[in-house]
This record gives sequence, C-alpha cells and structure tokens, in this order.
Amino acid sequence: MEKIKQRVVLLAEKLKEDIFDLADEIHKNPELGNQEFKASRLLREKIAKYGFKIDDVEGLPTAFIASKKGAKPGPTIAFLAEYDALPEIGHACGHNLIAAASFGTAAALGSLEDDLAGEVMLVGSPAEETNGAKVLLVQKGVFAGVDAAMMVHPGNRTTAYATSLAMEAIEFTYTGKAAHAAAAPHMGINALDAVIMLFNGINALRQQLKSDVRIHGIITEGGKAPNIIPDKATARFYVRAKEKAYMLEVKEKVIACARGAELATGAKLSYQNFELPFDNLITNRVMADMFKQNLKEIGVSDISDEEEGIGSTDMGNVSQVVPAIHPHMAIAERNVAPHSIEFCLAAGSEFGKNAALLSAKAMAMTAVELAAKPELLEKAKQEFIKATSPSL
Repeated sequence: MEKIKQRVVLLAEKLKEDIFDLADEIHKNPELGNQEFKASRLLREKIAKYGFKIDDVEGLPTAFIASKKGAKPGPTIAFLAEYDALPEIGHACGHNLIAAASFGTAAALGSLEDDLAGEVMLVGSPAEETNGAKVLLVQKGVFAGVDAAMMVHPGNRTTAYATSLAMEAIEFTYTGKAAHAAAAPHMGINALDAVIMLFNGINALRQQLKSDVRIHGIITEGGKAPNIIPDKATARFYVRAKEKAYMLEVKEKVIACARGAELATGAKLSYQNFELPFDNLITNRVMADMFKQNLKEIGVSDISDEEEGIGSTDMGNVSQVVPAIHPHMAIAERNVAPHSIEFCLAAGSEFGKNAALLSAKAMAMTAVELAAKPELLEKAKQEFIKATSPSL
C-alpha cells in the first residue's frame, strides 16, 4: 500500500501543469451556476485523456459523471468538482481550485492503471453557490453505488474536520392594495409594511434561538414610488442551523412571523423556496483522520484540529447518503474573507494552486488507503450509519 501511495503522489506531481492550467482557465473565465459551459467542457476534455468514460446528467447540462474502473476489485470513490463563480467578484469562493484538485485526484488514481482498485468517479457539480446541483444528483441516485465521497474547499486555514449548516432559502411575498400615499392612504394595504414587520419579527425571534442559528435576508421588491402605497413586496431569507431538524423548527417560527405580519397589515402572504434546501454536512471522522495524516506525510504541518464551517453547502446532502469529507485547505498566508476580492485573488495565486495540488495528493492517498484496507472503509461506513441513524 505504501508503495502505491508514494506512486500516486508522484503521478499527481506529474499532473501539476494540468492542475494549474485548469485552475487558471476556470479562474480567468468565471461562470455563474448552471452556466459553467466552458469549465464543464474543459474538465470533460482533460479527464477523458486519462481513460475516463464521460456521461451526461439529464436536466443538468453543465453536470457530468466521469468514471474509470480499475483492474482490481475495490470500492467506488467519488471526487466532486465545483466550478461556479459568484456574481461580479468571480471565483471569490475558490471553486476553480476545487475543480482542479478533484480533477488531479481522479487523474492520478486513473493513471495507476493495473494498480487501480475499484472505481474512480469525478462528479461535475454545478451551481453550489445557488441551487446546488448535488441535491439533484443525490435525488437522481448518482451516489447510490458510491462507497465514499471527497472534495477539498479553499479556506483561511487547513482543517480536515469541516462542518456546515443546514439551510433553507425562503421567499416571502405580500400582496396588498395600491393607493395614493398622501391623498388616500386609508384605501391602501401596504405590502412593504408587512415585509418590514417580518424583519422586525425575525429580529425579535433571534433572542429565543440557539447560537448556531443564522437568519439573514434582503428585500427584493418594495414598491415603485414613495407616493404609491406598495401593493407588492418581496423578501428572501436564508434560515440556517447546525442540525437539519432544528433548522426546520426555526423555519416554522420564521413562517409564523410572516403570518403575523400578514394578520397585522392585511397584506396577503405567499411563500416558496427559491433555492433547493441544503442538509448539514456530516464529516466522516475516520476518513478525515486519514486525510489529515496523509497531509502530514506530504509535508503539511499547519493543520487545525478544530471544526470549521458556518456556511452551507450541497455537499451536506451528499454526506447524508455516503461517507464523506469536505476538508478546508488554506490558500493564503494570511486570513482573507471568503466571497471577497482578496479571496478571489488568492484563488488565482501560486499559493492557492499549490494548495489544490496538495489537496489532490492527500485525497488520492486517502483513496488508496480505503481501497487497500477494507477494514478502514468498513469502519467509516459504520460511523456513517451511526451518524445518520439517530435511533442507533
């Protein structure tokens, strides 16, 4: 096993130019969710050169599944590639590096040829920043035969034990009645007042919530002119919590606030999800421990033992159906805020690209271990069963 681990590290090193070029090309050509046609095509073309079979995903034109079976029996391990950017600030979440790292991992493992055990999958996963495609990929059964799943996310520090919050995205719309705001205010029903009361209700609600809850929203429509009572107003909120069950409880409390505003103002309420719900991420600690040790073996020493992650990701949905890890890898020497111009610059830097290469090496080594030691994979699966079955 150790010889194969060393070999896969050398193979990943040989892929350095491909990994860096991929990271650069995606970084220079940012595309929004479900519009990542260049990135998807580039990834398909590059991974096909290593003998991978490419399949489309119905209904998701920028998603794909690339797979290669080994000469020996073993587990099926999936590596997830993200490649969508943010509006205006491009790859300020570093998804170009995620794509490059997962590609590098899959290509290195695929290059093992006769020493490849099991099956390697590179899963192209669009739109993580919005309507996360991994939710749909899970629903479509893409991970039904997968034994383990991995990806590495750029971050401020390196940690194997990332977490994320469960999240629902809710749009509230109030319909009132327009009237002249000065001449006939008594004849109107103010939809914007209802939205403002909703915000105030949620602000009052926060005092009674657990510390891991995050509720944040914007007004997307609030009227047309100051002298017209708004007959329509809309607000969008993200509701998040560490555990899905509690997040759903909080969601109902938020909806109750919305109904209270409806009752108080007379504006009619309607609401819907404007993005797919994300489950909380369950990090498989057996796999995370392996990944951390493999990072150390390739010379990474500054590794935090703390859990990190207060955002939300559709990788959480994957982690609910298969043992999974979603480590964070530092892409700059100093702290830079995600979703900022500085983070975007870090995602295009030599430091950032080297982080993608290190991620690819450590993921490939972890996959080799899982294939070579069935007892470790079984231990990871038992942990997964316990984590996803509260009654056990």
